[in-house]
Amino acid sequence: MPAFALPSTLAESVDRWGPPERRQWLAELPGTVAALAERWSLVLGPPFQPGGEVAWVAPARDGAGRELVLKVGWRHYEGEHEAAGLRAWHGRGAVTLHGEHTDGPTSALLLERCTPGTPLGELCAEPEQDEVITRLLRGLWHEPPPGHPFRPLAQMCDSWADEFDRQYADEPDAFDPGLARAGMQLFRGLPRDYPGPPQLLVTDLHAANVLAAGREPWLVIDPKPYVGDPCYDLLQHMLNADELDDPGARADRLAGLAGLDPERVRLWLFARAVQEGVRNPWLRPVATALAPG
Repeated sequence: MPAFALPSTLAESVDRWGPPERRQWLAELPGTVAALAERWSLVLGPPFQPGGEVAWVAPARDGAGRELVLKVGWRHYEGEHEAAGLRAWHGRGAVTLHGEHTDGPTSALLLERCTPGTPLGELCAEPEQDEVITRLLRGLWHEPPPGHPFRPLAQMCDSWADEFDRQYADEPDAFDPGLARAGMQLFRGLPRDYPGPPQLLVTDLHAANVLAAGREPWLVIDPKPYVGDPCYDLLQHMLNADELDDPGARADRLAGLAGLDPERVRLWLFARAVQEGVRNPWLRPVATALAPG
């Protein structure tokens, strides 16, 4: 039997941040994957490399010959409703969910496999990426029905704002106090004053999470669904850009392509640049450039 292969990023992540329960989960992962392969009658290939920080992901084929992907993840709060989001989108703009299983700290998904599966960021320059990302989002946004399981965007923003407060206390020179205060007031306030009906959001959409496919030209993977202001959904793509020398112009372009209020997108980008700026100094001039007058 060949040795069980780990994606390098997953192994490094657990080595860098590995509380005992997460290290135990990783130690038990070979048996967990074998049980899931038996459960769904899968023949597995080696995991995708370098992979992500919280999941073991590999190509698979089931007894019917379908080309699939098995994703076996460490449960974490941001991705808690990935399966529910994929069910809500029914394969429109996102990969189809074929199965799910949760057991303690493990969340397993059986997913449609994208072919050829090349990430958007490897095939297209950023102007074209902007068009693909916004076109996908406009198809994914919708008001979920009553009784849906998704958490409000404000819940995530409050958690991240609390984290910023702790980081900023340790590094107060990162931002002028007035700018830091304005950024966090917006980061907490914007998800609460959105004037429209809350939309189902992806929240972590960027060019590495959009794959070339056959069923549709592009499909979204790895969503982290919340409900709230769709302006927020443009942020991660902008923060993953090669550069943000003119953040206001980039925000205006994305807002125009997505059919959203450009001023609101600018405010969101300012607030997020502040929130991320303690850990990522390159975002500090972005926040300064976008600071409300």
